[in-house]
This record gives sequence, structure tokens and C-alpha cells, in this order.
Amino acid sequence: MFWYIILTLLLLSIMVVIHELGHFLFAKLFGVKVLEFSVGMGPAIYTTKKKKKNEQDFEISEQFKFGEENPQREIIEVNNTEADIIDNKNDSEALDIPENTVFSVRALPIGGYVSMLGEDGNSDDPGAYCNKKSWQKIIISFAGPAMNIILGILCMCLLVGMDAYQGKVLASNTVGEFVTKVQNAEGETIDFTSTSDKCANPLMVGDKIVKVDGVAIHTGNELVYEISHKAHKPIDLVVERNGQRITLENVIFPTYETQGVTFGEMDFKVYGEKASFTNIFKHAFFRSFSTVKMVVDSIVDMFSGRYGIEAVSGPVGVASAVEEAANAGFYSLLYLFTFITMNLGIFNLLPFPALDGGHLVFHFYELIFRKPVKKEFEQMVNLIGIMLLMGFALLITFKDIFTLFK
Repeated sequence: MFWYIILTLLLLSIMVVIHELGHFLFAKLFGVKVLEFSVGMGPAIYTTKKKKKNEQDFEISEQFKFGEENPQREIIEVNNTEADIIDNKNDSEALDIPENTVFSVRALPIGGYVSMLGEDGNSDDPGAYCNKKSWQKIIISFAGPAMNIILGILCMCLLVGMDAYQGKVLASNTVGEFVTKVQNAEGETIDFTSTSDKCANPLMVGDKIVKVDGVAIHTGNELVYEISHKAHKPIDLVVERNGQRITLENVIFPTYETQGVTFGEMDFKVYGEKASFTNIFKHAFFRSFSTVKMVVDSIVDMFSGRYGIEAVSGPVGVASAVEEAANAGFYSLLYLFTFITMNLGIFNLLPFPALDGGHLVFHFYELIFRKPVKKEFEQMVNLIGIMLLMGFALLITFKDIFTLFK
């Protein structure tokens, strides 16, 4: 288990670095002075040391100190120059701000951050974050989650490409044949024979399913997920049959229950598609979109009460999932990584204090009303948000640990 914990921390660190890199790149693009790029939290175990402006001045004064011509006068002149600079220069130089960003690795590999000058709103420096235009701050805040989602899309392209390379057919959204037994995600075999009358649906072989309860369907992967998520109750389907689109209302599918949650189950197989370049791109795109939607649906279902706290996992639960995926092979591990990095991106966009989404709320307020929120209020809200997130994280961690020993 120890090595799987190390692997989990490594994977999470990659996601965090990519996330913070998004903030960093766009901050630099807009001329924001980035003080530090940190991987991990807590005490620093490695830090790049950058020369500060007044350290350079000090070195010059030392050089004059050992000069041959009237060294005392040279020292006085340089010191006077420094005093004038400190009195008149902007606050970033007066506070010994490094000329270049400090990169650091910290002891606790549970996160990371990009520290920018003026994040607290107290700076007159034109390169301070607080003095940038509101649309620039919006892009900087959005860039971190966006990088996680983009990373997930690239990984999804790799997954679909691996399927094609291994000769696997890509699942279409066209009904192939009906079945009486199927193995669900929990490995249980569901027998439809005893419920065939109840679960019989009006689908026909050759029907191309284009909508499930109003959600557009393009691939078999989307079809499986939408039926699983929505068909715990009767649903409407839109299909293409003999060149015409027809709506099938209140279609009933078989269901199964796991961890107190009911899911729908497909009682048919679908035709496959050949793996061409166009199809690989199509499936990668729509599988990525479906994964993002899956994350959003999970968050909505959690707050609506469909999923309980037992369905949420923290680092301990993720480590268990990583162990299971790693034992199943690289493909499963890569899919888990893809899902988690997209999850991280979407979760950070929630309009909750201390998250990127919370910062976006304040930035949009500034954009609309042409004035920033009072910094005291913003800091108080973010502090409350951090405390709530830490409490939630501890709760989930204890739940995961308890689950391990059940």
C-alpha cells in the first residue's frame, strides 16, 4: 500500500503543477509579478534563490568599500542613493521583492500555489495582481482549472488512441441486439428474463439513439453513461429510424442498486465503428465532454441528496482507487488519472470561497459594477471558505480510513 500512496501523491502533484502552471503562465502574460511558484505546502525543502534588487545595490557598495579612491565617499554616495530609492521607488522594490519568481518544493505534497504581488490588494505597483484589469484577473483565475480539463482531454485522446491501436472497435450509439443478461459495473450479473415484460422497451435493432432525456448522444460511451445516470426512472428517447426522428416516451430500463443509489442498465448491445482518425477524434472529444458532464452531475447529485457522503472520496480513498487501477493495468490507471484531473478542474470552478470559482465571483462583480469588493470582506469570506474546506477534507479522510477497516 505504501508504494500506491507514493504513486497517488505523484499523480496528484502532476495535477497540481499543471493547475498552478495555468495561473502562472497567464499571470506572466499579463505582466503580474509572481513571487513564488510552490509545489506542495508547509516548510520548504528546496527553493531557488533569486537576487533581489537591493542585494545588487549592496554588492555594489561592497565593491566601492574595497576601492582605492576615497572609499568612504563612495559608500556614502551609494547609501544615499539607496535611501532615495527606498523613499521613492514602488513598494515591490522597497519590500525586497525578487526580480524573478522563486520556485520551491515544500514538505507536504498535498497541493501547491502561485503567490502574486498584490493578491491582498495592498500594492501600488503596476505589476501587482490587484492593479490588473478585471478581465485579466478572470482569465488568470480560470486558467488553472482549464489546464486540468485540457490535460484530461489530452489523456482521453491517448486512451481512445490506445483502443484503436489494440484493434478495439469504438462503440456507436446504434442498437445492435437485445440481451437477457448483463454484468453491471459492480460485477454482478443481472437477469432480465424475469422482468422482460416490465422492462421491454420500444427500441428496435438499427435504431440510432440521438437523445436520452433531452441530452444529445453521439457515441456509445455517452449512451451507456446517460442510461446509467437517468434510467433509474422512465425516460424519453429520441431515435433515428428509417430516416426519420421519432420520440419514444417513458421508456423503462432494468435497474440495479449499489451503495444505496439506483442506476439504469442497458438491455441491448450496440454496433461498433471502425477506428479512423476522424472517429478517434470524435470519440475522444465526446468522451471528454461526457466525463466533464459526469463530474458536474456527481456534484449536483451530491448536493441534491441522491449520493450520500459515502460516495465522496478524499486522498485515502483515491489511494485505494489508484491501487485497484494500477493492478488492472496502465489503461485503467490513465483513465482514473483523467477522471480525477477533470474532477479537480470542475471542482475548482465551483463558486465557493477560497476556490478559483469563488475568486471568479469577486472578479465578475468588479467587472460588472466597476469597483472591487472590499478586501476585508473578501479575506473574511475566503478564510471561512478555507476552514469549511479543511473541515470537509478531514471528514472525508476519516470516512475513508474507517471504510478501510470495515
